[in-house]
Amino acid sequence: MYSSHTSSSSSSRRIRNRNRLFKEFLLLILSLGVVAFALVAVWMANIELPDFNNFENRTVSNSTKIYDRTGKIVLYNIHDNVRRTEVPLEDMSPYLRQATISIEDAHFYEHYGFRPTSFIRATLANIVSGGFSQGGSTIDQQIVKNALLTREKTITRKLKEIILSLKLDKELPKDTILQIYLNESPYGGTIYGVEEACLSYFGKHAKDVTLTEAAYIAALPQSPTYYSPYGKHREELEKRKNLVLERMYELGYITESERNMSQGEYTTFEKDVTNSGKALHFVMYIREYLEEKYGAEVVLNGGLKVVTTIDYELQKKLEEIVKDGAIENERKFNATNAAAVAIDPKNGQLLSMVGSRDFFDTKIPGQYNITTALRQPGSSIKPIIYAAAFNLGYTPETVLFDVPTQFSSRCDAYGKPKAGSKDSDCYMPEDYDGKWRGPMTLRDALAQSINVPAVKLLYLTGIGKAIELARQMGLSTLTDPDRYGLSLVLGGGEITLLELTNAYGVFANNGIYNKPQGILEVRDSDNNVLEKFSLQEKEVLPEPVASLISSVLSDNVAKIPGYGPISSSNFYFKDRPVAAKTGTTNDYRDVWVIGYTPSVVLGMWGGNNDNTPIDKKVAGFVLAPIWHKAMLAAMKGSTIEYFPEPLPNTSSKPILRGIYCGPTGVRTILNSVIKDNPDGSYPNNPERDSQYGLWETGIQDWIAENGVACANSYSPPTEDTSVYIPVTNPTAEIPTTVVP
Repeated sequence: MYSSHTSSSSSSRRIRNRNRLFKEFLLLILSLGVVAFALVAVWMANIELPDFNNFENRTVSNSTKIYDRTGKIVLYNIHDNVRRTEVPLEDMSPYLRQATISIEDAHFYEHYGFRPTSFIRATLANIVSGGFSQGGSTIDQQIVKNALLTREKTITRKLKEIILSLKLDKELPKDTILQIYLNESPYGGTIYGVEEACLSYFGKHAKDVTLTEAAYIAALPQSPTYYSPYGKHREELEKRKNLVLERMYELGYITESERNMSQGEYTTFEKDVTNSGKALHFVMYIREYLEEKYGAEVVLNGGLKVVTTIDYELQKKLEEIVKDGAIENERKFNATNAAAVAIDPKNGQLLSMVGSRDFFDTKIPGQYNITTALRQPGSSIKPIIYAAAFNLGYTPETVLFDVPTQFSSRCDAYGKPKAGSKDSDCYMPEDYDGKWRGPMTLRDALAQSINVPAVKLLYLTGIGKAIELARQMGLSTLTDPDRYGLSLVLGGGEITLLELTNAYGVFANNGIYNKPQGILEVRDSDNNVLEKFSLQEKEVLPEPVASLISSVLSDNVAKIPGYGPISSSNFYFKDRPVAAKTGTTNDYRDVWVIGYTPSVVLGMWGGNNDNTPIDKKVAGFVLAPIWHKAMLAAMKGSTIEYFPEPLPNTSSKPILRGIYCGPTGVRTILNSVIKDNPDGSYPNNPERDSQYGLWETGIQDWIAENGVACANSYSPPTEDTSVYIPVTNPTAEIPTTVVP
């Protein structure tokens, strides 16, 4: 009995002790919390709000500057000629206020400067992503962020931002806070505030804009450079404008019919006067990169010093050549625009980027950077397909027949659809002049840009192999082999001038690919190096293969049937070896010329931004004269360099050495090679190839009409190949115009 009572008392004491300790611990925590809260309160009380009446001084003092490669010429000062007109809230359209609140801070009038739920959601997203991609900021926080000009994304900075936002919301009315935001937010280039944005983009005061125009304005501050109506992301701007309208509808600001009507409107913007500076297409290209990497806030207010790769002397010259040439081509060929890119193939550095004939020309419109736009390349893609073929073992001397050829097995050899097929299923390409040249070496076919041999070569090589090489050479947009089919070799896929020009750099650099880069160095306002240029190179093509392409593209003799006498050719530079290729789309919407030496690659495009066709002239006629002038400027002052000599052709098969005819008759490619291993064994049953009957019919018909110096026979060759006859192109004519 006593023992039980003692045990019970001891247990009760332990419980009381634990409870007392817990209460003391809780009291300690509460005390510390009170002290911490008091310290924060004192800190918060002593933090002064920024002076919102001193916008220009706060902004310009931390201006980011972009320089040329010397680090001395300022191409662009982010805050040069800052344009901002402050207006009271009552002089702003209600649509502007509603659109901004809807997309930036739907609960603006409900919170006290900080919204914990949004902050927690953003924090969780950042934890998942491992970075600071989500901000969860209210309008109050965005004002504080811009006013304080803080750049680092740290926990302490975020805490300070929250406290200041709470204080801001306590000291100023909501409408005043919204007025500050709308008067200070960036809307593109040097434009700040909705009044200046509305005047610049629509020629209207902020109080007069329509619902649709207000939605466009509200869409911009998240990323003014990316969503610029003058840039290449106009489609993305449309989507964000429509998102603004959707949010306005969800919040009850507009009706369903208003939303639907405005989402269907496509507004025309006024002339772009948002920028001043040099090499502006390139500057906007670099600025977009910087904003993606460091954030728009840092680029706007971080005081970065950005030294780029641009050779400004060359840039000025190319801008002049492109403008003069495009104006002349508008008069002659209805081709209103042109663009150019120059790259150092040894390191991938951008030396010049001319995105249009005039950045401020509203007619084209000039702000659109064609060098980064998706366009069809025409025959300028051919060297990459030929390189993939040479890499398999085909040679410049390999013989293919340029004859009428149907490539679709859904149609007969003459282009008539089979049962269950239609005309559009057939594919029977031809050349610009409608002529057929019979047997041709690949050297002549590529130099003269003949289409049917190129399509045949793509089939022999394989679309997958060709696209894989194109991808390794930097063409990021060719991703779906099934989409293009054999038309890929004639420019059926869309690519950019920048990427294709850089891809030619692989040939110039003996098979080594360099990633295109536009920055040498970035430093912050404290002179710390944030990034520095480094080579990003890899071998994607054996040097002997690259040398074969350079040999063909610089062969002025092989180009004579397509481009006329050497002395008058725009691709002839006297004692300087220059490799070049043209391209024209079959609808005459795009013309291209890309050429190179071992030290510079120059790509040029001509046409119309709106995709309307030019007069039916091919690239060698429309663009080559301008390109020739530009190439002279790019090579000026440099030493003469030579391409490596190709290795001798040691192929075992006659047809790979340019011999297609012997004592037993004509020997065609499908009778001679197994596609994946052309210099290996002969095919046992070539007629099983799905293309065999289509190709052979065209060849036999051409031979029957034109004749060759041997019997019309397709027997396997004898062991004695010494008597085979090399290709002579007996019926080839010199055309009076140039090839695509």
